[in-house]
Amino acid sequence: MLVRAGDTEGSIGGGQLEYGAVATARRWLAAWRDDPASATAVSETAALGPQLGQCCGGVVSLRYLPWFASDLPPEPALFHLQLHGAGHVGRALVAVLAALPCSIDWIDCREEAMPAYDFRGAARIERRLVVDPACAVADAPAGSLFLVMTHSHALDAEITAAALQRGDAAYVGLIGSATKRARFEHRWRRQGFSQSVIERLTCPIGVAGIAGKQPAVLALAIAAQLLQACPSQPGTASIAPILAAAGCETCGTTASCGAQTE
Repeated sequence: MLVRAGDTEGSIGGGQLEYGAVATARRWLAAWRDDPASATAVSETAALGPQLGQCCGGVVSLRYLPWFASDLPPEPALFHLQLHGAGHVGRALVAVLAALPCSIDWIDCREEAMPAYDFRGAARIERRLVVDPACAVADAPAGSLFLVMTHSHALDAEITAAALQRGDAAYVGLIGSATKRARFEHRWRRQGFSQSVIERLTCPIGVAGIAGKQPAVLALAIAAQLLQACPSQPGTASIAPILAAAGCETCGTTASCGAQTE
């Protein structure tokens, strides 16, 4: 979490712990600006129950250190998604995922389908107009998630087959009903697909128990399932202070000063 004199970026979990940590960080920030030579890491340990009045209990350790950059480095990507289809559900899904630190390779063969507006958030989104989307399946890194929701059932079948045949996908999802899945499975068996390959497919998609067919509702259910399918959740990024050469008129050290809390 980055604590500046007038605002903050990121979070260490909220609540009374974060409220107190922000106040402490600002006290250290003021002290470091008064005496730049003292700007070194400081650690403290607090009992959540007796000291902070939090019923969850436990003990937490906090570390405060000077941070000489304008913002925090980007979070590690939760997953890489190759998303095929820029229809109503595809757009709604990207709008939901845009707030998450993930990487999305968004593919369609229809130029007019790609939205002109930007999805602002933590996600890294690359839009690609591809004549043969099935060929793009090979571009994704190992462990990627694949989601297929194009305008064409024939194209859906081709792209999904390519993703299943890779063998290294963390998730292969296909929008559609159980009937659509059964028809695709019948076709793939005739093409020689093994049962183990076919079983890698998730169709219908989305976590169970969420009613509604509106694109926004479907997008929430699908996004939750993608998070469940993540190969692993990244740990806390290792962050070292970025020491700039010179410049800040306030503290004599850098052009942008803050306190970073872990």
